[in-house]
Amino acid sequence: MPHETPLITTLVAGFGLAFLFGLLAQRLKLPLIAGYLVAGVVIGPFTPGYVADLGLASELAELGVILLMFGVGLHFAPRDLMAVKALAVPGALGQIAVATLSGMVVGWAMGWTLGAGLIFGIALSVASTVVLLRALQDRELVQTEKGHTAVGWLIVEDLVMVLALVLIPPLAGLLGGTAMPVAQEAEIVAEVGIGIGPIAATILITLVKAGAFVVLMLVIGRRVIPWILHFVAHTRSRELFRLSVLAIALGVAYGAAYFFGVSFALGAFFAGMMMSSSTLSQQAMRETLPLRDAFAVLFFVSVGMLFNPAILLTQPLALLATVAIIIGVKAAAGFYLVKALGHGRDMALTIAASLAQIGEFSFILITMGAKLDIVPPEARDLVVAGAMISILANPLLFHLLDRREARKTEALRATASSHRDDPARRDDVPDEQAPTPDAPSAASEARPSAPPPGA
Repeated sequence: MPHETPLITTLVAGFGLAFLFGLLAQRLKLPLIAGYLVAGVVIGPFTPGYVADLGLASELAELGVILLMFGVGLHFAPRDLMAVKALAVPGALGQIAVATLSGMVVGWAMGWTLGAGLIFGIALSVASTVVLLRALQDRELVQTEKGHTAVGWLIVEDLVMVLALVLIPPLAGLLGGTAMPVAQEAEIVAEVGIGIGPIAATILITLVKAGAFVVLMLVIGRRVIPWILHFVAHTRSRELFRLSVLAIALGVAYGAAYFFGVSFALGAFFAGMMMSSSTLSQQAMRETLPLRDAFAVLFFVSVGMLFNPAILLTQPLALLATVAIIIGVKAAAGFYLVKALGHGRDMALTIAASLAQIGEFSFILITMGAKLDIVPPEARDLVVAGAMISILANPLLFHLLDRREARKTEALRATASSHRDDPARRDDVPDEQAPTPDAPSAASEARPSAPPPGA
């Protein structure tokens, strides 16, 4: 009997076409991400032929974001995050302000309302952690100072986006969209509090919930999660160990969103960060790697499904301005902010390349703005098109950094060699001179892993 299987069909189409176009991209010496994005365009609603279930694809992509952010947390100890706060917090806030103002200028030029320009600018201001991690992992930079700073910067951006997602619905009427009723709990706080309005009450509740989640994870999760891992490890069952890791990652992510109002991604990040204190963290990382890679592919396929190629013809100048903000303005703002905060050129270039793209939070934010009638439909098309172009261009930017680093290394080696060959200068220069790569911080060095659970 024939029956509908949208989940299986979406998985088969997504993975199958991602493999074929990924293979083609590799043969053409293009980033694999390019193949995954094209696969999404092929099965998307804007091209003829089979159309995959966009809702299912988005949920599967969300799983990829959860697992990837969980893996990031496994590389981080709480002290690592605090170590980069002096650069990540002011830098991220300054860069968000610059990108948002630039987006508002584009919105003004397009004839949009002030609220539409504001939402559009905020959507362009936040980079994709998924895309960044792919670039850092390919270059083994996740556990370096540059990697920690870049990820910490994006975590600050994600926190700002969580606050924005909570505040936009009650502010929709003021922003020119459909007014939404204030949450009941915010109304109660506004009535009880002296001189506190509904919007201020919403902000207060959001901060209290987020703070409660952080405290819960630092006080209880930091002890309970490693204990669970060690308890399961003593069963000597690899299957149960793998299942416990996935249950913790997904369970904490869902609980964080359902009970505390933070995003799945941030909940998963804190779950991984609490697990990083366990000696079994490296084993947990290895066990989740295949699923992380598989669902990360679906994330890029789902991005491609949102892309409407018609925007290239209908709004070419607006699209050019959007891409210029993502790749040019954001990168420049990040570069000069890092320099202004007292860090070197290498760190500034890494941060600039990391910021020159947008992703998951941008889609969530601009989709919410469209549903609330704050932004016009073309704003969403511009964000998705800008995301796709920037995701394709981002590996090229990191490739340019790789070439710069290679030239720098070669120049240092040549200088060292010339000093060794010149007897008059040999005494002034050490016998060996080579560039020292960024070393991981003490808190994130590889920890001794317990023997993996038995089969």
